[in-house]
Amino acid sequence: MVTLSARTVSDHVALAEIELCGELMIAASAAIGERLSADRIDEVLDVKVITDRTTVPRQGEHRG
Repeated sequence: MVTLSARTVSDHVALAEIELCGELMIAASAAIGERLSADRIDEVLDVKVITDRTTVPRQGEHRG
């Protein structure tokens, strides 16, 4: 007999990771060429790349 336990946060994380892997496999199978580009992987995973970053000055560094 199998005992089912309550779902945990790690279950949700694991399911999300499985879904993302599936999306990557679908994209890879539809891709022309040998590999997905980094840009295409970011697009499939819905990664937002921030290009305008605010920098924090290092200790002892003066802005002026």
